[in-house]
Amino acid sequence: MDSTKNISSKEGASGPCLYLMPSTMSDGPVDHVIPAVNIEIAARVRHYIVENVRTARRFLRRCDPAAAIDEMAFSVLNRHTTAEEISMMLDPMADGHDMAVISEAGCPAIADPGADVVAIAQARGYRVVPLVGPSSIIMSLMGSGFNGQSFAFLGYLPIDARERTERLKEMERRIKVERQTQIFIETPYRNNRLIAELVKALPGRVLLCVASDITGPAQSIVTRPLSWWAKARYNYDKIPTIFLLYS
Repeated sequence: MDSTKNISSKEGASGPCLYLMPSTMSDGPVDHVIPAVNIEIAARVRHYIVENVRTARRFLRRCDPAAAIDEMAFSVLNRHTTAEEISMMLDPMADGHDMAVISEAGCPAIADPGADVVAIAQARGYRVVPLVGPSSIIMSLMGSGFNGQSFAFLGYLPIDARERTERLKEMERRIKVERQTQIFIETPYRNNRLIAELVKALPGRVLLCVASDITGPAQSIVTRPLSWWAKARYNYDKIPTIFLLYS
């Protein structure tokens, strides 16, 4: 039985699907993080909504070296895309075609502009099928040892120094009062600087988990008090990294 058809039948409805297709987060083997059913779906879908065409084409080629990339149509969805452009991206579904959304890395629609097109698909009554795949947010939380029942992903911290300090203090309050894990990211070339800032701004007892190169060959997930990080030797610059705080 074709497993991709089986996924559609489980939705209990006819008509085209909008597949939310996770992509790899590293250059490790695709079959280590992407299920075979995703690869089967990627081989037959011809209409894609992506953050970056070059990255998406490379991912699809890694899934299937024989993929007919030139027969595929790609629409770009990023923070510069207008609401009108997003609405038009789903036009192929009106003609009965399945479509797929691919993020730059990891799961689409999670801390990702793909959520906007999913909202439109839901409003139009199309089937939306999220596929299994890697998420740096979830995988880093799993490996941190922190509270997995109450957590918040905050994206990037403010650039303004005063706003940044206020955000850190608010994160400390949520950890203390709500027992909520705080998760955030930084521009890779500033990773080391961010750790130093956290050490200066927050009490040494606060726990920091640094999760780096998730699913990659150099994957590292380290949880220690900030007092330990103050004396540690590390270099996370230019490596995709996600940060978590708890106490």
